[in-house]
Amino acid sequence: MNPTGSHSQTNAKLNVVAIIPARFGSTRLHGKALLEIAGKPMIVWVAERVLAARNIDRLIVATDDERIRTSVERAGLEVAMTRSDHASGTDRLAEVAADMPEAEIIVNVQGDEPLISPLTIERAIEALREEEEAGIATAWEAIDLSSDVINPSVVKIVVSDEGRAIYFSRAAVPYPRDSVERYGTLAAALASEPELLRQFKKHTGLYVYRRDVLLDFMRWPQTDLEKSEGLEQLRALEHGVRIKAVEAAAPSIGVDNADDLERVRAIVGVGTL
Repeated sequence: MNPTGSHSQTNAKLNVVAIIPARFGSTRLHGKALLEIAGKPMIVWVAERVLAARNIDRLIVATDDERIRTSVERAGLEVAMTRSDHASGTDRLAEVAADMPEAEIIVNVQGDEPLISPLTIERAIEALREEEEAGIATAWEAIDLSSDVINPSVVKIVVSDEGRAIYFSRAAVPYPRDSVERYGTLAAALASEPELLRQFKKHTGLYVYRRDVLLDFMRWPQTDLEKSEGLEQLRALEHGVRIKAVEAAAPSIGVDNADDLERVRAIVGVGTL
């Protein structure tokens, strides 16, 4: 695996390396990484947001697709070609990280987060640096819509008072039992008591790993909880990894479907970044 591109710093001492896993196939949006947003492929938008974070030493896009490689290199960015049989983006990330013993911290930004705030990335990196007992840092943002609480595509995170991730779920957690009993359903409770929204947090598609934790994580087998929820971060929790969770500096939109893509295009089009 030979990273290529104009930003290569192979001989440099690195501390923080951001890796964006990108594949061409997508069940909902074919060729998602290369879909155009205001004249640029989505993957390039994500990379530029990451590079704007001041504590990133190096950025690599990890892919197995020549079309993505060509597009990313055309933008002057570094690419690592990986195997094509990876089951997840984290597997792709780990393949690249395994060849980088000089890296202490690996930042994983999802390739479908073109609006992620550079300040959010900075906060998560600093949180991991400051809390020695944490092996991973991630981010969350407030949920403003009742529909997002009920939507299983929106992953919820439960955070302790000390800022530690306790659980991740596609379900509405923490569950407002008393309010639901009072109104009959969760939807009715949320409509009748709008203040309930304040207890829910949306998980943002960002992970900051200590490199050794990432490599250990990929050696562990999937757990039943992970398989049930379809959330691999639960594997880390079950193995006792402390995950620090910081509030995002600004809302982001993960592009999962055509509606999400149009929302992002509209935001970029009116220059609200």
